[in-house]
Amino acid sequence: MFYQGTQLPPPNNSDSSDDGVPVSPPRVRLRDGRYLAYREKGVPKDQAKHSIIIVHGFGSSKDMNFLAPQKPLDIEVLIRYLDTKKELIDELGIYILQYDRAGYGESDPNPKRSLKSEALDIEELADLLQIGSKFYLIGVSMGSYATWSCLNYIPNRLAGVAMIAPVINYLWPSFPESLIKEDYRRKLIKWSMWFANYFPRLLYWWVTQKWLPSNSVIEKNPAFFNKRDIDILETIPGFPMLTKNKLREQVVFDTLRGDWMVAFGNWEFDPLKLSNPFPDNRSSAHIWQGYEDKVVPSQIQRFVTQKLPWIQYHEVPDGGHLIVHYSGLCEAILKALLLGEENLSYRPRPEVFVS
Repeated sequence: MFYQGTQLPPPNNSDSSDDGVPVSPPRVRLRDGRYLAYREKGVPKDQAKHSIIIVHGFGSSKDMNFLAPQKPLDIEVLIRYLDTKKELIDELGIYILQYDRAGYGESDPNPKRSLKSEALDIEELADLLQIGSKFYLIGVSMGSYATWSCLNYIPNRLAGVAMIAPVINYLWPSFPESLIKEDYRRKLIKWSMWFANYFPRLLYWWVTQKWLPSNSVIEKNPAFFNKRDIDILETIPGFPMLTKNKLREQVVFDTLRGDWMVAFGNWEFDPLKLSNPFPDNRSSAHIWQGYEDKVVPSQIQRFVTQKLPWIQYHEVPDGGHLIVHYSGLCEAILKALLLGEENLSYRPRPEVFVS
């Protein structure tokens, strides 16, 4: 269950100068003295019609692939692909801000990480970079708990939100026991939380042992990924942040452990009782889910959107957990979020909704 982060791109020299000297990414200093690293894409922010902050998932970073091709392309096809994406970005006037959450990448750790601190980091980052009084938010996988937190703590700053395969916390009090009682994922999370809380040293020893399966074995495990996910994993770098070498770095292990405990611990609020932050219908909220997701169960995701009818639900029929990498999905997400356009390919079948 540690393996629900989105992937990082392979190492390259994009962060190096012409003479090969590494160039540090830009960072901003927060009120508490910590630094957050970030990267900007799209049109210049002072010319943007839409400013979007993307929140990466577990084990990922600001370099996660969003709007990237799902597989290697030859140079001519790649140029055409990038031209198409540039046309979309320019046409809609999109500015994209991606950042390393506390302790990830080049951002400083936050020993006081909490649901609220994640939301306040996003708000302060937006203010320091002066991207406007309102911005869109896209949360990916476990990064979506920061999105839920923003809906609770800073809803007035949000122009709209989208969550892609968002995390499910089985401790949310509004879940009926009958819905989650037999879910094996609930038990796995419960045991991992117990070890992370009471025996962190034992957990550290366990996840760094040589006899445990490598990432390559886990990435092909049908217990975590469906067939389409496994095909995707053949063409993307996998989970470099979760290798044993990385996990042996204490700061990496502590960051992942703290992130996990906040995501699956006791929350200060119940997301299923949140009020609609966009009552005038000028903005919108969306959840994008793979029907065959083996990390986050689609039937529970559908229950969430039934309880919160102001969230629009989109479902990839043959999708697993890695839908953010599926061809065309990011474009559909942007058009739904910014323009209100619905792609009928992702409309869930009526009969799959639970009563």
